[in-house]
Amino acid sequence: MVRPDQVSLGVLVSAVPRDAVDEVVAVCGVREKRSDAKLPAHVVTYLTLALCLFPDEDYEEVATKVTGSLDRWGCWDAAWTVPTASAITQARKRLGRQVFPELFERTCGSVAGDASPVAGVAALGTARGSFLRRWRLLAIDGFEIDVPDSAQNAAEFGDAGSGDNRSAFPKARVVALSECGTHAFVAAEVDAYRVGERTLAQRLYPRLCADELLTADRGFYSWQAWDTAVPTGAALLWRAPTQLELPVVRVLDEGTYLTALIAPSIRGSRRERLLAAARAGADLSDINTVPDAFDQRGLPVIHLARVIEYDVPDRAGNGTGELIVLLTSILHPDGPDGARAEELAAAYHQRWEHETANDQLKTHLHGPGRVLRSRLPDLVYQEIWAYLITHHAISALTARASAAADLDPDSISFAKALRLIRRTATGTADIPPCGLG
Repeated sequence: MVRPDQVSLGVLVSAVPRDAVDEVVAVCGVREKRSDAKLPAHVVTYLTLALCLFPDEDYEEVATKVTGSLDRWGCWDAAWTVPTASAITQARKRLGRQVFPELFERTCGSVAGDASPVAGVAALGTARGSFLRRWRLLAIDGFEIDVPDSAQNAAEFGDAGSGDNRSAFPKARVVALSECGTHAFVAAEVDAYRVGERTLAQRLYPRLCADELLTADRGFYSWQAWDTAVPTGAALLWRAPTQLELPVVRVLDEGTYLTALIAPSIRGSRRERLLAAARAGADLSDINTVPDAFDQRGLPVIHLARVIEYDVPDRAGNGTGELIVLLTSILHPDGPDGARAEELAAAYHQRWEHETANDQLKTHLHGPGRVLRSRLPDLVYQEIWAYLITHHAISALTARASAAADLDPDSISFAKALRLIRRTATGTADIPPCGLG
C-alpha cells in the first residue's frame, strides 16, 4: 500500500532510509568532523538526491525547495539557513565517489514482489510482467550520459569519436541490470566512455542469482560472458549473434534444439570430439567421463544451450520478416526447471522494458539533451549513482501502487508520477497515490 506521505520527498527518504545513509557514511569514512556542521553527510546525501528531481534548478533553489520536507523527516534543523551553492559543492566533495554506489547496493533491490508457487502466476502484490515461472525477469543494457566539458572530466571519461567527429561533451557509460515489468535498476556499473559495454557487463554477471532469468541482446553475447554467467545458477535468455555457429546436438519434440557453445580456443579434432560426446548424450560436467570438456585449470570449455528460432514479420517495415535466434540455458521445455518456446519468446520481448527504464531516467528524470551538473569526476560518479537511486525510488513507488491496484506497472505513467513528486516535494502530499494512474 502506498501512503500519501510517500508521494513527496518522502519517496527518497522511504527508499533510502536514514539509518542506511548513516551506515554507508560510516563505512566510507566521510562523516563530518564537526558535530555542529550545517551540512552533515546525511543532509548532503538527500540534497544530492533531490538535485536529481529538479535538474533545471540551481543548488540553492533546490535546497530551498526541500529543506521543509527534510525537516519533517528529521533530516534538517529548522534553525539552519539554506546553504550556498559553494557550501553544497564543498560538502559533495567531502562525500566523494563511494557513498552513492554503496547506498545503491544496499537499498536498490527488486521491487516486483514474489513469484507464486504456481508456475507462471504472479502472487498477490506482485508486479505484472516481472516473472517467468519461478524466475524473476531481468534485462541488461547500457546508455551514455553527457558530462560537463571540464579538463578533469575529459581526462577521466573521454569523448565519443575523434577529430571533427568528436562528441561535444565527454561521456560516461552506464551498464545496468533492470527488473522487467517494474523498470527498476537493480545493479549497475559506471565508468568512462572508453570502457565498453561488454567489459562493464562482465562485472555484473557474477551478481546474478539462481532465481533470476537474464535477457540480453545479441551485442552482449560472447563465450566469456556466457561462461561467467552460467555458474551463478541464473537462467539465461540471450539473442545469438548472426555469425555464431550453432551445431545441432539434439532436436527436441517442440521444435527447439540443443546446441554446444564451445570456447573459441578449442578447435580441430578436440572440438569434433566434444561435439560427438554431446550428441552421444555424455555427461559433459564429469571430467572423468569427458576430459576434453575441461581446460588445464579444470574449468569447462563447453556448455549446452537450447536454441529457439522464430520469425518477426515486417519488423523493418519493408514487407520482409526477421529471424530471431535465442540461446537459453533452460534446456527442457517442461518440468519445474523448464519453459516452453513460446514462453521464452514472450519473456525475451520483455527485454525491451529496459529501454523504457533508460528513457525514464534520461528523458523524463534527467531531461533530453541535458548535461550533468558536476565538473569533477568524483561528483560525476556521485551524480550518476544519485540518478539511478532516484529512478529506483520512483519505480518502487509505482510498482507498489500498481500491485495494490492489480495493474501492470506500464499503466502508471512515470512522467505523471515524477510531476506529482516534484509538485509535492516541498510539503506533505495532499494528493492520494491514486493520482498516479
